[in-house]
Amino acid sequence: MTGNTTTPLPAPEAASLPAATARSEWRSYLSFLKRPVLPERVTGIGAAAVKATLRLYLLDLLIMGGLILTALAAIAAGFVPPAHAMDDLEMTASLVFAIVIFAPLAEELLFRGWLSGRPGAVLSLLVLGAGVIAIILGSKAQPIASGLALIGALIAALVLAILLRKRAPWRWFARAFPIFFWLSTIAFALVHMLNYKEGSLATLLPLVIPQFIAGSIFGYARVRYGLWSNMLLHVLHNGTLVGGIALALMLGGGASA
Repeated sequence: MTGNTTTPLPAPEAASLPAATARSEWRSYLSFLKRPVLPERVTGIGAAAVKATLRLYLLDLLIMGGLILTALAAIAAGFVPPAHAMDDLEMTASLVFAIVIFAPLAEELLFRGWLSGRPGAVLSLLVLGAGVIAIILGSKAQPIASGLALIGALIAALVLAILLRKRAPWRWFARAFPIFFWLSTIAFALVHMLNYKEGSLATLLPLVIPQFIAGSIFGYARVRYGLWSNMLLHVLHNGTLVGGIALALMLGGGASA
């Protein structure tokens, strides 16, 4: 008779199960925003988690599409957006790689790699950051030493990540998680203000609303499904943006011809 008995999953494990539909996944995301809670573990890579990530990508597309239409309406009404750093850049293969691959991976490591609250993730990122600072400060004066420092930091970060991979999130981090989540989301949005060459704070803040919303989606994916999920979402997000710009340039060139 015991063969028919099932043991319920612990609460953190059950909470990490991917939602079955797009609407349920989006509701889970909105509930998370109302009360950010750090799960004890992520689901990891799997078919269900990949589908859930793609559902979040669809949500990202819908929100960004609405924001783009709003921006176009504002421009049509007379709003002149400030100059952007990409306005004068040529869309080369290296630039596309930097925007679609390198920037998303680097930004996710910086803004959300540590958001799991696990000692391995937090400490390895701190060590890696120290190595990067060392090479920035000493690259001209002592290039060999700074290079060795970066290599040493990379090795130390990898060792820490491996040795501490099974450690649960720090309890103090879990208690303060809502603060960390919103700080990372806000910082991610604010740093994109640097992309603009001009404009006051009041002018630029509305322009980084897309990054704020996207950052909240990426953060949710990070703690629910894992670092691979928010990295994939960010790559898809930037890739779609670059693809849209390339398509607009092609259509514009065809129209002018």
